[in-house]
Amino acid sequence: MTKDQLIANIRRKQSFLCVGLDTDLRKIPQHLLEEDDPIFAFNRAIIDATAPFCIAYKPNLAFYECYGLKGWQAFEKTVRYIRDHYPDQFIIADAKRGDIGNTSAMYARSFFEELDIDAVTVAPYMGEDSVTPFLQYPGKWVILLALTSNKGSHDFQITADQQGERLFEKVLRKSQQWVSEEQMMYVVGATQGQLFEDIRKIVPHHFLLVPGVGAQGGSLEEVCRYGMTADCGLIVNSSRGIIFADSTEQFAEVAAAKAHELQQQMASLLTLDPRP
Repeated sequence: MTKDQLIANIRRKQSFLCVGLDTDLRKIPQHLLEEDDPIFAFNRAIIDATAPFCIAYKPNLAFYECYGLKGWQAFEKTVRYIRDHYPDQFIIADAKRGDIGNTSAMYARSFFEELDIDAVTVAPYMGEDSVTPFLQYPGKWVILLALTSNKGSHDFQITADQQGERLFEKVLRKSQQWVSEEQMMYVVGATQGQLFEDIRKIVPHHFLLVPGVGAQGGSLEEVCRYGMTADCGLIVNSSRGIIFADSTEQFAEVAAAKAHELQQQMASLLTLDPRP
């Protein structure tokens, strides 16, 4: 999916919502545990319920890898289901990969060739040669960790060097030398508030993947005030606040209502004309 296609989808749906599929067997409704593949059964119901209100899905690999082969099969079935039934959805593998070049090349092959995923989250710590293998696929995206939403992000990411440049700023500046805004986005946590202003001074046109709205306490209004661009430039993720909003047999309907509520908020904050 190109940047223009993503923007067109945001405009058409008046939404920049990403639903995080952080599926935990200990939290899904008990009746689904009787299914042959409860993870996929849960995901399929959530996807069918929320697809009208979002433009992306983000399965977090940790919630699948922990179940071994069955988890990987559920992950792959989930991706195939989205591809087959909702081809306009942007699929992000939240895998946080990043290793020496030949290892990253194998990770890239796994996500982009075998699974046909649109984007993968990548850690920048090991530098350019750990990231560029993911950039060899036209139409595919790297979403580089820049300034995350967790409390520990302040341990390193906002630490300044002797010249006063903070680590997240160094990541943003350096990585722009590797590829254009047509293939790279950045993870910036919703809890970072006004720091979005500093980020936009360095990357004024890149898309940002923004976790942390909802359960982690990030403010959608604040994210939009400081981070939105003329082309929106945001994909805002909500996971637990949508998918685990209810644990009864009505879980999908409640998830749809929560997603619709967020979509309506986003529509009111969007500066994009809804016409194509």
